[in-house]
Amino acid sequence: MHTVMSKIQILDDTLASQVAAGEVVERPASVVKELVENSIDAGARHITVELQRGGTALIKVTDDACGMSRQDALLSLERHATSKLKKSEDLAAILTLGFRGEAVPSIASVSRFRLLTREHGSMAGTEIVVDGGRLGDVRDAGMSEGTCVEVKQLFYNVPARRKFLRAESTESAHVEHQVRLHALAAPEVRFTLMKDGRQVFDLAATKDWRVRISGLAGQLAATSLIEVPATSAKGMKLRGYLLPADFARKGKRQQFVFLNGRPVEDSAISRALRDGYRGAIVDGANPAAWLWIDMDPSLVDVNVHPAKKEVRFHRPHEIRALVAEAVEQALRGELDSSALKMPSGYEEFAPVQESNAAPASLDRRDASLQASESHAADNKLSQSGKDQDAELVARQQGVSSFPYRAEEQPDLVDTRGGKLCERPDFNVIGPLHDRYIVLEGVEGAVLLDPVAARERIVYEQLIIAAATEEGAMSSQGLLVPELLELEAIDADLVVRHADHFADAGIQVEAFGGSTVKVSSVPSFLKVSDVRGFLLELVDELHETVGARKGKAVAYEAFAQGLARRVGKHEPCNTDHADVLLASMFACDLPYCTPDGRPTLIHISLNELDRKFGK
Repeated sequence: MHTVMSKIQILDDTLASQVAAGEVVERPASVVKELVENSIDAGARHITVELQRGGTALIKVTDDACGMSRQDALLSLERHATSKLKKSEDLAAILTLGFRGEAVPSIASVSRFRLLTREHGSMAGTEIVVDGGRLGDVRDAGMSEGTCVEVKQLFYNVPARRKFLRAESTESAHVEHQVRLHALAAPEVRFTLMKDGRQVFDLAATKDWRVRISGLAGQLAATSLIEVPATSAKGMKLRGYLLPADFARKGKRQQFVFLNGRPVEDSAISRALRDGYRGAIVDGANPAAWLWIDMDPSLVDVNVHPAKKEVRFHRPHEIRALVAEAVEQALRGELDSSALKMPSGYEEFAPVQESNAAPASLDRRDASLQASESHAADNKLSQSGKDQDAELVARQQGVSSFPYRAEEQPDLVDTRGGKLCERPDFNVIGPLHDRYIVLEGVEGAVLLDPVAARERIVYEQLIIAAATEEGAMSSQGLLVPELLELEAIDADLVVRHADHFADAGIQVEAFGGSTVKVSSVPSFLKVSDVRGFLLELVDELHETVGARKGKAVAYEAFAQGLARRVGKHEPCNTDHADVLLASMFACDLPYCTPDGRPTLIHISLNELDRKFGK
């Protein structure tokens, strides 16, 4: 008889752990998250996280918690071994951060792993070495009470995973962000973070959340906090702090929500936050908030995501209503007491007459920044292709396109050696609802969008500046350089793209930790709130440059974002229309923005005659 081999095989323990690691261990920050959660669950009062080379060379987490016996230490390396669940009913009432028993063996299966632990009252500790999931030495060790886990050469035996890791600075920033989350979730625990032998922060234990927020978000945020008083409803309790609407930004990186001590991400809570501000925040922006929610564990399922980032509420409408109402009341109380102080915004631009004039005003309170509808491919469109795009938009609006096409214009050569489009003969009629400028052309009426025109002008200035020998736009030095405390991920992004900022006339450099120094801004900008302007550009980078490869393409995306930021505040000023038109027609592609929107729309006399039945 022939033995038939089964096609289905049971995975060996090491391979099973590596498969589990694919869900649990995404990057060094994932390792830190799991190990810190174990330390908090074990009752740690001081947790120290040490990194080398962004965590790829070493991750070391040390605590002063209860420690483990040798037997428990060995069991912790077995899959699905946990002290936090005893029976299936416990799964519906989880109050610990970890509970599956997969994290430690998964981490040990993809690294060179070392565990040292000593129970309180024990004479000696235990040291266990694991190499890529294979158990090595187990011996006595002298150490203080608590646990220390060392993870070296993460993913050394899974090269396919290792190659997906980002730059060391980026991985390090993600780890710092993760530690900050836990420090906010558990302010009663002292947290110390070390990177490559340098102390990043040492946060003393505190019972006052404002102290912890101040230590992590900086003094500007701390002095503007709006308290959300304790609010309860149907097994839920909410407390926290907000920042005024003026601090709203794109993305949700400045929203920190903790459920029963667990950092979580939930779209319902984010929507509720926006609802609570009731129109005070423009579309596309999200408020800054720190919320701590205590809830009956039977009302939420925390076992719906491998990394436990997301949860599922059994009554999401109730938590959304609670958050929205609490936020609204906190903001109303702040306004009623006249204590809501907004940081200074942008000062108005001085009047200018040059063709590279800046916008007349830039107000930080308008924090909305629409995401680009097209990306690098748009930058490579031909002039005719972009004219066709703009013409399509015009037809959809019931009007014809431009009365002049670029290819029909006589070629003029500017000082850069490029070709210019001859400016058509327009007469300025006046503004239309403070949004458009009505012009009289040879063959009909023309609508000029000042915002779109300014976008095109600034974008080409940036591209030309980057291509010149000088390599940057002219800038003005700040009398006193601005020192900006940013989120670790934001600071890393700014420093990594410092050359883009330099090409735009903004000199930025690292200044230790998550602080960056801004020494200059573009000469055509008069910015009083450098931090707000820089953060708006950081938001653009997160959505564009961060996802692109290649310096040239990345800079084009950066230039588009900056042009949108500046163009958004161009006034509808008929006195300035001639100067604006002259600057626009000095561009290589005057008829559309960098993403293909028209700067001008022509309504011909024939079109008007048809509409009037002539």
